[in-house]
Amino acid sequence: MKVSENCFHCGQEIEKERILFNEKLFCCAGCRSVFEILNTNNLGNFYELNKKAGIKPDENSSQFDYLDTPEIFDRVADFSEGNTSLVTFRIPVIHCSSCIWLLESLQTLNKDIHYSQVNFTRKSLQVSFNHNDLKLSDLAKFLTNLGYKPAINLETAEKNEDHLDKSLLVKLAIAGFAFGNGMFLAFPEYIGGEDYWMEHYKGLFRFLMFLLSIPVVFYSASDYYKSAWYGLKNKIVNIDVPIVLGIFVLFGRSIYEVATDYGPGYFDTLCGLLFFMLLGKIFQKRTYSSLSYDRDYKSFYPIAVTKVDFHGKQENILLSEIKIGDRILVRNHEIIPVDAILISGKGNIDNSFITGESDSISKNPGDKIFAGGKQIGSSLELEVIKNVDQSYLTQLWNKEAFKKHETGLDTLINNISKYFTFIILGIALVAGIYWYFIDLETMFQVISAVLIIACPCALALSSPFTFGHIMRILGRNKFYVKDTLTIEKIAKIDTLVFDKTGTITHRKKANIQYEGAEIQEFDLLNIKSLVKNSNHPLSKSLYDFLEVKDEYFPVENFEEISGKGYEAGVRSNKYRIGSAKYNNQKSKNLETAVYISKNNEFIGKFIFKNEYRENLSSLFRKLSNYKIFILSGDNSSEEDQLKKIMPNYSSMAFNQNPEDKLNYIKNLQDKGLKVMMLGDGLNDAGALKQSSVGIAISDDSNSFTPSSDVIMNGEKVSQLDNYLQVCKGSITIVKLTFLISFLYNVVGLSFAVTGNMSPLFAALIMPASSITVISFTTVSTWILGRKHFREQA
Repeated sequence: MKVSENCFHCGQEIEKERILFNEKLFCCAGCRSVFEILNTNNLGNFYELNKKAGIKPDENSSQFDYLDTPEIFDRVADFSEGNTSLVTFRIPVIHCSSCIWLLESLQTLNKDIHYSQVNFTRKSLQVSFNHNDLKLSDLAKFLTNLGYKPAINLETAEKNEDHLDKSLLVKLAIAGFAFGNGMFLAFPEYIGGEDYWMEHYKGLFRFLMFLLSIPVVFYSASDYYKSAWYGLKNKIVNIDVPIVLGIFVLFGRSIYEVATDYGPGYFDTLCGLLFFMLLGKIFQKRTYSSLSYDRDYKSFYPIAVTKVDFHGKQENILLSEIKIGDRILVRNHEIIPVDAILISGKGNIDNSFITGESDSISKNPGDKIFAGGKQIGSSLELEVIKNVDQSYLTQLWNKEAFKKHETGLDTLINNISKYFTFIILGIALVAGIYWYFIDLETMFQVISAVLIIACPCALALSSPFTFGHIMRILGRNKFYVKDTLTIEKIAKIDTLVFDKTGTITHRKKANIQYEGAEIQEFDLLNIKSLVKNSNHPLSKSLYDFLEVKDEYFPVENFEEISGKGYEAGVRSNKYRIGSAKYNNQKSKNLETAVYISKNNEFIGKFIFKNEYRENLSSLFRKLSNYKIFILSGDNSSEEDQLKKIMPNYSSMAFNQNPEDKLNYIKNLQDKGLKVMMLGDGLNDAGALKQSSVGIAISDDSNSFTPSSDVIMNGEKVSQLDNYLQVCKGSITIVKLTFLISFLYNVVGLSFAVTGNMSPLFAALIMPASSITVISFTTVSTWILGRKHFREQA
């Protein structure tokens, strides 16, 4: 008898070719080539992570040349600027940790690939590459040769959402049909009695039940077999292994009973078992997809963009209200939220948010600018050419989050799940041996019930479902969280740092007075044109205060120095706007002012008296359990007023430039404090990034920034305590769901081991545990939301 040989790369049995290379066997030249590529690039760890995890390359390497035609390229590519393009492929064959590891190491295999990122749940791969040296068709062929052929069709090009797998519904329908008819055929035997007709035809009924169960066992249950096989092939015993054993034990026992006329078997039970398990699987998938849809498309960022009409009048509208054809204004250091054409202004676009490279690209009127780019310099007027793609912006924002470690709760779940299956198999073995000596028939029932009843699914669902609901509730209340890890971090915060201007003060309700030489209308128009380019809260307040017509003049050589001010040329005159020191003046200690110079001659200053947000005193009383710090770039003119608003403060610091703020946060963290910073998303970017949780306050402005973990509407600052309590409450809910699923497994196993539970009842209870956890999570998060946000839970 010939011993079968398996390919070292893909694990498949060698049938036609037998290639020996480097003392290893391969089934085809493709597998050998992939092995050679991996070894040459020091990526041999691929095989250490999971044995035989490779995928056999497609021998008929499809031609992807059509991808290089400009029309198709534009539809498939997410981004294409300068030398860099970004594309997202759907890769259906991604199945294990080795696949992820290899696909995220593509830059080591090909120098023209900048980075690659896998979304395992969507089976998608995002690749950033140099399109001048690597064509899109060659990238697709490169992936195909590695065994990861992209599935490219009209649907993936249109970026449509994945629909529920139709085959799953077919499998459910077959299992439901077989279960219903099997119960009908088994009914007379359940009733019993000495009926001659039943006794005569019972063999036929049993055979019909056997026939009904065949498509259920071999087709409806096939996903469980595949999952178990992938796991075992990669030396992982996943939760589907005991389920498959339970199915085989029931099916084998039933065939034995019918063949020997010992009994009717459990064909109806088996069909019912798979029907309810598939029903639970569909319920789980639908809930996941609805949460994903809710996050990507309903919880729009609570940020505004400046819409400009054809007469130059500005209006702040929400991101979700942007339509194709609208004209928007993008200021210095603001991120462009949607694909657009440059209408006026000189574009200097930094695409580091998208590509990871900080090179700036010049843009002229008529050029296309992609969403995610950041303007450096004077303001731009853009015409929107595409609807806002919330999922694309979310993906960009989450780019760093992908690189972070798993959340603490997720790690706990994974560790429990790792040992769970071995414990269940051990319990099934011990129970089986015990019942073997007492009652052989009961033994099969007990083993099947144990293998089916025990399930960590409820445990695995608790964290994502709870945090998914919490993210939805927070989003509806204009508090948009980057990822689930942020919710855990917020729950652990013990220190709050507030920036003053634009965070605890209103951006637009400042009381402004002018002091200095009279400014002519010519200069007022120029100054208004210049302040329009800055995103600083004081500049925006000053723009609204200047009562001259909205006539915009071109701004030349715009330069902004963070924390000091900005200067530029307007109609052949050079203006400088900013702090006293920036304008070579001495400031009065107790005032907040913007100083203005023209052609190096000081003109005057606009003095601001800030108006604080409502209900701050009440907020700070509720935050008595937190250490509270105030940071401000202004002087200490309003220190006494701040002390009245927050008598429980720990410290205040004034005249802080962006670097000072960042170092202040570092010093607090060095003392072991977990710091949350609330500030302007753009001017406080460094401090926000440094803090444990950075919250960008958005108040009728485009404050979208990769530096923040949360974007919060300015109107909601006075309700900060509610958001903190909801995040803390979510951790409690997750812990309670852990307890529910733990108790379910303990009680369920107790009944199964003692022979007091049939496999059918176990199958009913198994999805019921997941439904219980999901229902508990849904209701408890709704109650938590209603408690703190009565309007929109």
